[in-house]
Amino acid sequence: MARACVIVLDAVGAGPLPDASRFGDEDANTLGHVAEAVGGLDLPVLEALGLGNVAPLEGCPPQPGAPAIAGRLAPRSAGKDTTSGHWELMGVVTPQPIPTYPYGFPFEVIDLFMHRTGRGVIGNKVASAADILLELGQAHVETGKWIVYTSTDSAFQLAAHEDVIPLDELYEACLVARELLDGKHKVGRVIARPFRGENGAFDLTPDRRDFALEPRRPNYLTLVHEAGAKVYAVGKVGDVFAGCDIDESIPTKSNAEGIAQTERLLEGLENGLVFTNLADTDELWGHRNDPVNFHRSLQDFDSRLPELLAHLREGDLLVLTSDHGCDPTTPGSVHTREYELLLAYVEGTNAAGRIHEGEPADVGATVNAWLGGRLPGRSLPGKPFVTPA
Repeated sequence: MARACVIVLDAVGAGPLPDASRFGDEDANTLGHVAEAVGGLDLPVLEALGLGNVAPLEGCPPQPGAPAIAGRLAPRSAGKDTTSGHWELMGVVTPQPIPTYPYGFPFEVIDLFMHRTGRGVIGNKVASAADILLELGQAHVETGKWIVYTSTDSAFQLAAHEDVIPLDELYEACLVARELLDGKHKVGRVIARPFRGENGAFDLTPDRRDFALEPRRPNYLTLVHEAGAKVYAVGKVGDVFAGCDIDESIPTKSNAEGIAQTERLLEGLENGLVFTNLADTDELWGHRNDPVNFHRSLQDFDSRLPELLAHLREGDLLVLTSDHGCDPTTPGSVHTREYELLLAYVEGTNAAGRIHEGEPADVGATVNAWLGGRLPGRSLPGKPFVTPA
């Protein structure tokens, strides 16, 4: 039975796109600049697969006979966010960027939200979860006001202490926000971020819930699903696709857990697609301008990669890719407009250093062909870069 695994190394961009200057990202090069910042990449397993064939990388020389197909994928979508990045991998192009809010949400949105929920709002700015809880967690406990914050993604995030606002009320407020955030304010995700603990030691709980836009259908996940293949979403993939065409969604708290869940699925399933997001490079290190730990996160993945590869069976397809950049060496802490990397390996074959330059939808097209999905004709972009023998 056919099996495929797509792993998104979140924010691991592979150099500026031709239109990067429109986004102020002409100097961005996540992989290249991380390599320079640490004195050369130390990723021996990825190097052996062919990572150095993707682009010139200090410490990671090209491998002419590498077993994986390597290259860079140029998005058609107009944004540089998680939602559009993942959607386009499965053939959904968003020609208009999904809105982001670097200066917080406008008054007309916040005012209506406060009126509908009966609570005030504090925050309403770009922040990490850790920073916003440290700054405003106690004020929320004392006042009962919602903590609203966002990120460089298209996301309305709503934080509340479980002892102050019950989970049911938090989730209901997220549904209100999802309804209000429509039209020109149609953000990709509304995210419930419950937390607990005491001042100075607040921690997010596992009860996060995402209320996402649904992607246009049919897409390549739809075609795979129609062909009878199961789709397993690991990490935030299920949320990004709003559960559409997903058979099982497995949330995770870290890359280590995401890799472990991916291995578990590959060990047991007989057919289908495992679609995994590993977010630490983005959430923990890219946005915090920390190239050293960004590299360490890649090293952790590299050290686990042999075990993951050992779970592949003859003829399995493994695709390593990314969804956008987040260069930790450039000013600011926002996503960057970059090529997405591609490393594609079929267990039992050798690509002999083959290079593929295409678009993100090529990933979905390849997975669809691999799992026996119907040809989409011209209804979806993308062309397979490898097909079953």
